Amino acid sequence: MANTLKFGNGEWYGKKDTILAYNDENSNYKPLPFDFSRASNATVVNKDGLIETVGSGEPRIDYKDDSKGALLLEPQRTNLIEYSEDFSQSSWGKTNVTLTSNNVISPDGTQNASKIVATGSDSSLQDSITVTSGTTYTFSVYLKTVSGTLDTAIGLGSPGFPQNEGEGGRYKNITVTNEWKRYTLTSTADASAASGIGVGGFNSFSTGEEVYVWGAMLEQSAFATSYIPTQGSAVTRLEDECNNGANEQVINSTEGVLYAEIKPLVNDASLRSISISDGSTSNEIFLQFSNATSRIECRIIVGGVLQSRLLYTFPSSDEFLTMSKFALKYKTDDFSLWINGTEKDADSSGSVPPGNVLDLLKFERSTAGQKFHGNIKDVRVYNTALTDAELIALTS
Repeated sequence: MANTLKFGNGEWYGKKDTILAYNDENSNYKPLPFDFSRASNATVVNKDGLIETVGSGEPRIDYKDDSKGALLLEPQRTNLIEYSEDFSQSSWGKTNVTLTSNNVISPDGTQNASKIVATGSDSSLQDSITVTSGTTYTFSVYLKTVSGTLDTAIGLGSPGFPQNEGEGGRYKNITVTNEWKRYTLTSTADASAASGIGVGGFNSFSTGEEVYVWGAMLEQSAFATSYIPTQGSAVTRLEDECNNGANEQVINSTEGVLYAEIKPLVNDASLRSISISDGSTSNEIFLQFSNATSRIECRIIVGGVLQSRLLYTFPSSDEFLTMSKFALKYKTDDFSLWINGTEKDADSSGSVPPGNVLDLLKFERSTAGQKFHGNIKDVRVYNTALTDAELIALTS
């Protein structure tokens, strides 16, 4: 079997506006650039485990969950908090706390995290942000204790958010440890009002308790995305896009395997796809991920006509949202979907495109959108329809 294109798996080669895959057929590596775009700065967790900012158009290889890294593709988001790190600003209300700025090393590796010490009951650190009724927001912040653990809360204030306690309501009880961790709370506003956003207050610190704080973020979203630093105004990170890799020499239109080791972005309700095509929806083979149903759907379309449709629904959203290995085998009258070492669906009828038709690999559905958002650890194209034994080995 010939793996004619591989992308990632610990071998990352990127620069502004491009990222490379490699053709290793006959051990001959040839650069196969993908177009990459993001018209803003963005942050990523680097090999040292630190949050770093990369420039506009630079691909983000995220090492938060794996030492081999994964390409991070995210939607546009805005951090509505104007001072995400400087809590000494007057926009941050301080109730019964003392604040020491630049007190300890933060998750970005510099000494710019603040220390809060509670000096009385109902201690809190809160910003005031105007929210819109019926709109869902996610608050996130990095915290750690000076020593030991601390039971406290992160909160979304009132008026603005519902009165019920816990996840999805006004506050979320958390246990802060002596390691930096990002804590998040998602809720839908029930009033259009300036709402207090911050830590403590709803389940107050006790007098004398100490906690480090850094990297506060409020985004209009049902889930948290990568941290967006601000220094005096709201900041928007634009969408990542990665497309138009490969060519007709490395994609065999008549048979092959499209393989992807990926993790969809949490709670992203839209359809997301990875495809090989001729640049249109007339000739296209794609993997489509539906977070709303925890389902993957594969389609083979030739001349605008659906030839094969393969489906698999994960038992739970938690399983769907973990890093998994997917392989779609295509050949005339021989289609199958493999996930994590097991065949999940198969079809013994249908045709494939004629030779030299498919020439593009995109992290979206050709011209139909459905841009993939999530972590991409490894993508490969094989120019032969692999055997069951080979597919088991590839996806296990």
